[in-house]
Amino acid sequence: MKLPALLAAALLSLPATAQQLPVPRNLQATYAKSTRAESGLPGPNYWQNSAEYKLKVSFDPTSRRVAGTVDIAYHNQSPDSLRQIWFKLYPNLYQKGAPRASGISPEDVSEGVKITKLTINGQALDVAKLRADFTNLTVPIPRAIGPKQTAQMSVTYSYVLNKGSHTRTGEVEPNADFVAYFFPRIAVYDDIDGWNRNPYLGSQEFYNDFANFSADITVPKNFVVWATGDLTNADKVLTKKYAQRLQDAERKDGITSIITEADLKARDITAPNAQNTWHFEAKNVTDFVFATTDHYVWQSSSLVVDPATKRRTRVDAVYNTKHKDYEEVIHFARQTVEAMSYTFPKWPFPYSHETIFDGLDQMEYPMMVNDNPTSTRQDAISLTDHEIFHTMFPFYMGINETKYGWMDEGWATIGEWLISGIIDPKLDDDYGIAPYAAAAATEVDLPIVTLSTQQTGTAFFLNSYPKPGLGYLYVKDLLGDELFTKALHTYIRNWNGKHPMPFDFFNSMNAGAGRNLNWFWQRWFFDGGYPDLAIQQVQKTATGYDVVVEAKGTKPVPVDLTITFQDNSTQKLHRTIAVWEQGARTVTVPVATTKAVKQVKLGATLVPDSYLKDNLWEGK
Repeated sequence: MKLPALLAAALLSLPATAQQLPVPRNLQATYAKSTRAESGLPGPNYWQNSAEYKLKVSFDPTSRRVAGTVDIAYHNQSPDSLRQIWFKLYPNLYQKGAPRASGISPEDVSEGVKITKLTINGQALDVAKLRADFTNLTVPIPRAIGPKQTAQMSVTYSYVLNKGSHTRTGEVEPNADFVAYFFPRIAVYDDIDGWNRNPYLGSQEFYNDFANFSADITVPKNFVVWATGDLTNADKVLTKKYAQRLQDAERKDGITSIITEADLKARDITAPNAQNTWHFEAKNVTDFVFATTDHYVWQSSSLVVDPATKRRTRVDAVYNTKHKDYEEVIHFARQTVEAMSYTFPKWPFPYSHETIFDGLDQMEYPMMVNDNPTSTRQDAISLTDHEIFHTMFPFYMGINETKYGWMDEGWATIGEWLISGIIDPKLDDDYGIAPYAAAAATEVDLPIVTLSTQQTGTAFFLNSYPKPGLGYLYVKDLLGDELFTKALHTYIRNWNGKHPMPFDFFNSMNAGAGRNLNWFWQRWFFDGGYPDLAIQQVQKTATGYDVVVEAKGTKPVPVDLTITFQDNSTQKLHRTIAVWEQGARTVTVPVATTKAVKQVKLGATLVPDSYLKDNLWEGK
């Protein structure tokens, strides 16, 4: 059912003055504390905590046992004295009795993470008294960590990696594993919520502090390890031939086959020790993951991502050769990194490598992607570029995905729409458009700014992916590529390596664009409504025709017209969302022509419309 005409007219005729967005009181408090500023900049009192993690972990692919220690130097940059530490134990998603957004196989129910030793500043705690609330573990500490102080912590732990029920991590197939969220980490303590107390339920994603990681990962002979960060001992864990190929790949634009099917048969890839320890270093990243297998091929390439410094990024595709769709993934991945660096968002790819691993999910991590095989080339392209695009959002930008899924998935969605067409110009990616058009203004359609923790199912999908992606796209269309890039770069410069909240984004974009976009932010991100344009009438004029387009819905969307003339030639006409800024209900689009018009069609791939029946006009 459509909104009554009078109500729709009233909503569309709201004045487009320099309105203020409705900021929740707890977020307004950050302005009062000067940790954030209404200009979009971090405030003079902005702070965030950080850490150095030293990981020493052994992994047995046969038993799937993960065991190790994590030593943490935790820097309290907050103005508060911390009298407890909150740890995140993400593997406890699989613990018996744990709350979950979806079910798991009975055989994957586990005992969870076993902590056998925990020390803080050298003082051992009685681990028998620790009571984890599944993925959250609150640890009272003997002596508070004061402002600007650093605490030293050490945790010895183990757990069994899930075999099935693959939610972002787990065994892919025998002797191939993607191991994520595998170590106890300290939860974020920030200027908005204090400790991040949100449990991990398997649906909403993550929020982690920026940290430095030094990781030793021990696996059996013949198993190769790929991970976040730089492999610093390739000459110790790879035999000379393969270490040289890796070095070559980091300097060459072409594709290097580091491990081929023939190499896998030769079994001469890793050092001939019973166990090999692979060492990785990663600086200023929000997470660390690894993958390992003894039977995947490895293709690699590299490219200059920053012309000013000539810095290169290495791109890897690591896969089982029975998955033929993966043969082109190295090309799709390389093209994505190139497009991100030079076209959109036109920011040098920030990390030294990006590895696409043939797994069982569609999930991003710093410098790593766990992507399942796909049935079509189109799916392989859009999946690859979507997950790699996450490098910028959430990782480079430190977004709280748990609360604000739209601040990262929406960007990956617009990145997918734009970059898929660069990789294959014939590809017209319409991910999420039809579901949004169908569900808009129904009971499941909530405002985008609704916390992700308050959403499930269709609402969570719409508000994380297509709706924010369309919002970003329409602002890009409104501002034009050059000004939009300036605005987006303002946001990136303000908040990379930090933790932006929604209003840091809105205000940074307004500042960078040099104009108040709150009229659109309000209507697209905060208000209800649905997208619905209609051809009201087509009139003959002295110079051709006037096409009158009516906004029946309250969501501002671009106007795209395809005019077909009697001789079957066509003309496309476009208007940005600017036509709705002042609250107009209709817009007249002139068609200058001496030819008779046979048909007028309204709409485009990335313009959802909840009622399509009035989008076509046929001439007599």
